[in-house]
Amino acid sequence: MPDSLSPKGRILVVDDVQEVVDLLSAVLTFSGYEVSTVSDGAETVDAVRHSMPDLILLDVRLSGFDGYTICQKLKSHPQTQNIPIIFISAQDQVLDKIRAFEVGGVDYIVKPFSLQEVIARVENQLTIRNLQKKLLEQQAHRLLQARGTTPLLASLQKHLHQQSEMLKEKNRQLEQEVRDRQQAQEALKIEQEKSEQLLLNILPRAIAQRLKEEQGVLAERFDEVTILFADIVDFTPLSARLSPMALVQLLNQIFSTFDRLAEEHGLEKIKTIGDAYMVAGGVPMPRADHAEAVMEMAIAMRREIKQFTQDNGKAVQLRIGINTGPVVAGVIGISKFSYDLWGDAVNIASRMESQGLAGKIQVTEETYQRLRHQYVFEKWGAINVKGKGKMMTYLLVRRKTD
Repeated sequence: MPDSLSPKGRILVVDDVQEVVDLLSAVLTFSGYEVSTVSDGAETVDAVRHSMPDLILLDVRLSGFDGYTICQKLKSHPQTQNIPIIFISAQDQVLDKIRAFEVGGVDYIVKPFSLQEVIARVENQLTIRNLQKKLLEQQAHRLLQARGTTPLLASLQKHLHQQSEMLKEKNRQLEQEVRDRQQAQEALKIEQEKSEQLLLNILPRAIAQRLKEEQGVLAERFDEVTILFADIVDFTPLSARLSPMALVQLLNQIFSTFDRLAEEHGLEKIKTIGDAYMVAGGVPMPRADHAEAVMEMAIAMRREIKQFTQDNGKAVQLRIGINTGPVVAGVIGISKFSYDLWGDAVNIASRMESQGLAGKIQVTEETYQRLRHQYVFEKWGAINVKGKGKMMTYLLVRRKTD
């Protein structure tokens, strides 16, 4: 509070949101103003005539009468017509602001507002009002002394005009500063959203959030995850026939389609390595149907590749391998980091792809046991997996509902 016991001015706050009323009352009181409040629009006019404040902070949307109607009523009465009214509203449309000034408002503050901005605008309007009152009093006093001397009246009018223009310029500068600050805040928000989106393009949302909150290695074990590897068959001869740009465009078109499918099926794309695509179900958020979701994506991938071949006239086939098992998943390193999986289950899924058949979906015994009730499989036989020996594999035939 200021040292002086007398308030800097009387302010009436009119708003039907109690949190806003309490906040403005506390800040204005601390700044040295005497504050009274009204929450019902229908009671505002009587409250103003009773208390005769020096300034009114008036919300546009009120119960009873709206702020525009209240302002018109106050401006139509000689007793209250000279009280400055600052509108406070969540409406940020130009037409709303124009209407506020048309009915007699002197300023317009948009919610959510800065408390420093409110104080600055209040002080500005009270300075203008006090100066006008002082000049009018001086004018009346000098006119009484001079009995209407024309040069004195002209001097007073010129002085009043100069002071008014000076205050208007100060108000314009204040408004420009507020606009500049709002633009800077908006630009900062846009850049933060861009950075957030870039991070989410690299990492799963849950992992990105943890990475922002925690330091060091982020890793956790998942007891059951289904991993899919897909590879373009005969990619090396295909790449030899295409220019580098055409090759990159082809891979981008195919892998962008796979990215869309991963999002549709709620799966996590892990990475691409050359012409290989890796996706997993059950990480970083566990789910009971991870094996079924991955199989549905594999079927969709095969369908999209067939459509791609028809649309582009390029014969493209996939080998797809799937395995289910425990993994460790996480982010390591301090630069160019990515979300990755480790464990035998990952290596075996890769072997299911590399030793698979063109156009087929090959799965391990572990995946087969989880899906055999929903899908028809053909027992393919045992293949030799490095470090694991012989492993029984199965080829998808169709869904049982097809």
